Amino acid sequence: MNVDPARRQAALDALALDDDALLKACEVEYFIASGPGGQHRNTTASGVRLTHPPTSLSVTGTERRSQLQNKGAALERLREGLKLLTFVPKKRHKTKPTKGSQRRRLDTKKREGEKKAQRSKKGVW
Repeated sequence: MNVDPARRQAALDALALDDDALLKACEVEYFIASGPGGQHRNTTASGVRLTHPPTSLSVTGTERRSQLQNKGAALERLREGLKLLTFVPKKRHKTKPTKGSQRRRLDTKKREGEKKAQRSKKGVW
């Protein structure tokens, strides 16, 4: 996953913050969550959407009927997403097969071809 270095640095900076500071850096939006949970869930704005503008990462929390619990769940998801953005994949180097492995592969292919050639000779009437 290729991530822009500026976005990666913003994610690293955000991970260094505590929960309150991270919440202040985010845009918090409350909405009415749908789904199971009954009338209480469908009438209160218990869903929470956190958007972190520097990384343009957005997460939601809607699984509980409590707005406070949903905010905590969304904050955990935001931290997980920020950790994923900070991952730097290892650089891959091209490798060539050794001469011995090339020879063994060709010998195996030759033996298989000879086996198949023998099969067709048996079937001649």
